[in-house]
Amino acid sequence: LYREDIQGSIAHVEMLFKQKIISFKIKNKIIYGLNKIEKEISKNKFEFNKKYEDIHMNIEKRLFEIIGEEAGYVHTARSRNDQVITDFKIWIRTATNEININIDKIIKNTLKLAKKNIQTIMPGFTHLKNAQAISFAHYLMSYVEMFNRDKKRFSNNLDSLNENPLGVAALAGTSFNIDRNYTTRKLNFKKPTNNSIDTVSDRDFVLDFLYATSVCAMHISRIAEELIIWNSDGFNLINLSDKVVTGSSIMPQKKNPDLLEYLRGKSGSAYGNLFSMLTILKGLPLSYFKDLQDDKEIVFKSNDNLNNCLKIF
Repeated sequence: LYREDIQGSIAHVEMLFKQKIISFKIKNKIIYGLNKIEKEISKNKFEFNKKYEDIHMNIEKRLFEIIGEEAGYVHTARSRNDQVITDFKIWIRTATNEININIDKIIKNTLKLAKKNIQTIMPGFTHLKNAQAISFAHYLMSYVEMFNRDKKRFSNNLDSLNENPLGVAALAGTSFNIDRNYTTRKLNFKKPTNNSIDTVSDRDFVLDFLYATSVCAMHISRIAEELIIWNSDGFNLINLSDKVVTGSSIMPQKKNPDLLEYLRGKSGSAYGNLFSMLTILKGLPLSYFKDLQDDKEIVFKSNDNLNNCLKIF
């Protein structure tokens, strides 16, 4: 989250200067220090220290080393509560767009395959029994519909991600004369969140992401299962390339669809992450609790998992 954290901090101190809460000199020193830290991290020259707990405090401690005591002004009118949610929303927004790009690639590849197979006739199945003769292109286009829904689901999630949490502080805002509309524009949000207590405890946007991830993983799993069945000796409808199969350790003539089985299995991880987050949230009163910090690991795992599956598929 280092890029998002630095981006949020720069927008915050620019707002503090605009509102005459900090001086021009302090603002520039903080931004200089933050930009230097971003370069250090991106070039793997930054030393992380576990005793500082998280990305936010590691960056802040380094900022003190670079510019001195004036680094403390970066936390004027801000808590780690609104800071982390802002960072996380920006990260998920970027991750969502990346997933949609990968879904687009699958849709384009499927369309190309469908175009080549309009006249390819195959059995259409109900109950895994031969039902009616259909075009293979028609069958492939059903997959396109699935992935279009996935893309729409991720795109719809951007609406709830587009509310800016910065400025709600720990849970009840701040007495400083801040401008949340300014940071909203700077960080490309549509509007500030409405209620500060809800903001620091809200993880609905995390559930939305994990649900969309789970449904997309489920679609990949269904298609993978279908191709595994078609490749089986019982059906013998398709023949998979040697590039995407493996032999048996004792029967080298076999062509096992390992990659498809990997794709089918990974949906279980996606479901597990969604249920983990639902379970964490089910017993939490308002507002902030440390239970919520597990959301990052869960989301990062689901995101990596799905992107890997999309690329392989």
